[in-house]
Amino acid sequence: MKKKIRTLGILLALSLLLPAGAACQGMPVYDNTNFISFMKSLLESGKQTSQLLKTVKFLKEQKENVDKVNDVIKQLKAVKELADSNQRLFDIVQDDLREIFSSPYIKPDEVARISDSFNDIIENSLTGMDYIEEVLSSDNLRMTDAERAAILKEKEVQSKEMVAEIESKTRRYREIIAFREMQAVINGRKANY
Repeated sequence: MKKKIRTLGILLALSLLLPAGAACQGMPVYDNTNFISFMKSLLESGKQTSQLLKTVKFLKEQKENVDKVNDVIKQLKAVKELADSNQRLFDIVQDDLREIFSSPYIKPDEVARISDSFNDIIENSLTGMDYIEEVLSSDNLRMTDAERAAILKEKEVQSKEMVAEIESKTRRYREIIAFREMQAVINGRKANY
């Protein structure tokens, strides 16, 4: 303890013996004009930051709106493709089926099988269209536009598959008719040997 008091006394004596100029050296001097201009620039930066934040918020809202519009456009394109596929489906059934049924080379018992086969595809298509109408018009499903667009795209692919299936069946029945026609010509010829 004595040692601490002695050290403290020596330090006090040294500080009293130092010249007054040395003791005051290093005291900061504040310039009020610099402080005021600093505060003004700080306030201006705050205003600019506020404007930037408002701009960022506006741009985010616009991006969301653009995404919504893109999803709606995708839905419209998918619905158009579905309508085109279904129209193609009905045209094939209406025109080609009439041609197949009017052929004398199709047997009466085959007419019912062919008709049932084509009717199943048409029924499936109509059920798909009903489901699409429900997806587009119902708020009970609680879907985002992107989810609706995905469902519509899936139905579009299914519709194209149905058109391909109808075209394949139509082509197969035409080949059967052509084969039977050729068979009738061959069976009707007289042998020349």
